[in-house]
Amino acid sequence: MLNIIFIGAPGVGKGTQSALIEKDYSIAHIATGDMLRENISNGTELGKTAKSYMDKGELVPDSLVIDMLKARITKDDCKNGFMLDGFPRTMEQAKELSSILDSLNYKISAVIDIFASEEIIIDRLLKRGRADDNEETIKNRLKVFESQSKPVLDYYNGKAKIIKIESVGTPEEVYARIKKELDSL
Repeated sequence: MLNIIFIGAPGVGKGTQSALIEKDYSIAHIATGDMLRENISNGTELGKTAKSYMDKGELVPDSLVIDMLKARITKDDCKNGFMLDGFPRTMEQAKELSSILDSLNYKISAVIDIFASEEIIIDRLLKRGRADDNEETIKNRLKVFESQSKPVLDYYNGKAKIIKIESVGTPEEVYARIKKELDSL
C-alpha cells in the first residue's frame, strides 16, 4: 500500500503530479480542495460553510475537512493506497490524520514537498482563472500556507520519507523526478 501526502502551496502542481502518480501506481487521488469545491457546487451545508472561508483565501475549519476525509479513505478505491493533495495543512490536521490512519492500521509511505517560487505560483494561478484566484487572494493563501503548513513537514520528519521536489520544468520533467524517488521506496 502506497500512501502519499503532497505538501505544497496552491498552484505548485500537486494536482497535475497526483494525476500522473494515480495513473502509474493505481492509487486514489484525494484532493480536499476538489472535494470542497464539489460540495460548494452541489450547495451542501458543508459547501456553503466552506465557501465563506475559501472566498477570503482562508483555510476551511479542520473538523469539516477531517469528517469528509475520514469517510473518503475507507472507500474501495483506496485499497492500494492514496495520495492526499491539500491535506494535512496544519499540525492539528496532521495529528488527527495520524489518529485516523492508526485506527485503520495505515501508514504514510512518503511526504512529497513540492515547491516553486512565489512568482511562478502567482502566474500559474492567475492563468488557471478560478473565481477564488486573484492576486490578493493568492498572496494571502501563500502566507497562510507558509505559516501553517510548513511545520507539518517537521511533524513527518522521521515518520515517513520526505521527498523534496522543485516544480520547475515541464510536468513530465517534474514527474520523472518524483517517480524516481517513489520507485526507490
